Amino acid sequence: MSKQTLVILYGGRSAEREVSVLSAESVMRAINYDKFFVKTFFISQNGDFIKTQEFDSCPSSDVKLMTNNSIVDNQKVKPSDIYEEGAVVFPVLHGPMGEDGSIQGFLEVLRMPYVGTNILSSSVAMDKITTKQVLASAGVPQVAYVTYFEGSDLDSAIAQVNSNLEYPVFVKPANMGSSVGISKANDELELRSAITLALKYDSRILIEQGVVAREIEVGLLGNEEVKTTLPGEVVKDVAFYDYDAKYIDNKITMAIPAKIDAQIVEQMRSYAGIAFRAIGGCGLSRCDFFLTEDGNIYLNELNTMPGFTQWSMYPLLWENMGLAYSDLIEELVSLAVKMFEKRESHLI
Repeated sequence: MSKQTLVILYGGRSAEREVSVLSAESVMRAINYDKFFVKTFFISQNGDFIKTQEFDSCPSSDVKLMTNNSIVDNQKVKPSDIYEEGAVVFPVLHGPMGEDGSIQGFLEVLRMPYVGTNILSSSVAMDKITTKQVLASAGVPQVAYVTYFEGSDLDSAIAQVNSNLEYPVFVKPANMGSSVGISKANDELELRSAITLALKYDSRILIEQGVVAREIEVGLLGNEEVKTTLPGEVVKDVAFYDYDAKYIDNKITMAIPAKIDAQIVEQMRSYAGIAFRAIGGCGLSRCDFFLTEDGNIYLNELNTMPGFTQWSMYPLLWENMGLAYSDLIEELVSLAVKMFEKRESHLI
């Protein structure tokens, strides 16, 4: 039986490009090479597509993928050169220009199946403000927030924060993940500095009420029929779960499954499914919740391309449900093909 070609796209132009490399290297080692032939393409910080390694068996632990520090210029290709009939693309890309619908639109123009959510659901989930608006209409609870748009009245936004929220607050670029550009503000002076930082990454800023809560995450998998995992908990050794804590220092552990009341577990899984369908999700997502001491549940965000590093929550959640890493990848590829066929069938 011939192997199916799986094209791994990684890198990208966003500030999350380093996370993408870590995820892609983990994915390339977890793939079942009895069934797949793997081609990798690196998207540089400048947006160039570069053909990198191909694998017909599992690479050794010392094999590294290309990064912006090891680009080989003569391997640059046209973006459309990734096309191969019958191949499936796994866009292991995080953040803007990868997780926001842009690469999904490109792949649909190429008529290639791809792992993950479609154009609309990717773009909706990438934008934290739009996500909140959509989920509010579906009745999913969220923490209180204020928005600030670059060019609008900053003093007015700060006045809204002072009137409607309590410090500390968290300031987030609307279109960024992996805690990039996010900071905690304990007073108005810190709030102004936090907004200045966030504006480096986006022109739309979300200012959220800080809550004392446990961070609980639920994995989603499926197209029309959506499966959810038992929740897992992020157990932090630091006060703020920032980029370095997640990916560099690994100052976190995970409790899978999370030790929480069964009724709350079911409520979270229900909210996760409602949220996924509300944004038109398909393939996969990870739904992140806050659980307060008094039992209130707040949906924090939907991550449509969660990390796939060796310590990432999403594959570990499914491993706890009995779905091994390599089998999870195989299921995601199958879902990608089915969704591609459905999209094509709609073009009557």
